[in-house]
Amino acid sequence: MKPKDDEKQRAIAQATFDLVAQTGLSGLTMAEIARAAGIATSTLYVYYPSKDELISQLYQDAKTVTAERIMRGVEPAMPFKAKVRRTWLNLLRHRLDQYAEVVFQEQYYNSPWFTQGNREFSTRLMAGFFALMEEGQRNEILKPVHGSLLTASLLGSVRETANLIRTGVLPDDDAVHQTAFSLCWDALKA
Repeated sequence: MKPKDDEKQRAIAQATFDLVAQTGLSGLTMAEIARAAGIATSTLYVYYPSKDELISQLYQDAKTVTAERIMRGVEPAMPFKAKVRRTWLNLLRHRLDQYAEVVFQEQYYNSPWFTQGNREFSTRLMAGFFALMEEGQRNEILKPVHGSLLTASLLGSVRETANLIRTGVLPDDDAVHQTAFSLCWDALKA
């Protein structure tokens, strides 16, 4: 068997992300993915024997890249607020630039196909982000609330800011990004 073609892999991933962003995960079929990726359905089955395996693998691949993007440029020596700002801005840029991929990850995470193994995998990948939130609470910089609530507040701020930018209500510029982060920071800090 010849090795899998990276270009086809990328086409399959992007087709899946785009289809999920357009119509949702539930009705997604292998035939639709193959058609959108520009390959034969039989070829798609060579790469992924089932929809479950395809979406699980795509989630793991996308989540790995996402975790790297989120923490890019966050250095241990940075002041705490600067670390949170960098993380928030990275999350916003990721959400704006990789919208279909983000929608796919969110829908998969909340679907019946999401496995306990993928939940554990996701938690391991996001350890740096969770450690940042814990650091803020330990140092009494962030509110002493349940960590999940703190994380949801930060991620919700990013999601809503990105939605306002994507719909044209707000411009995609540094001033808007900084203002939105400042509002989020005020809501998070102790």
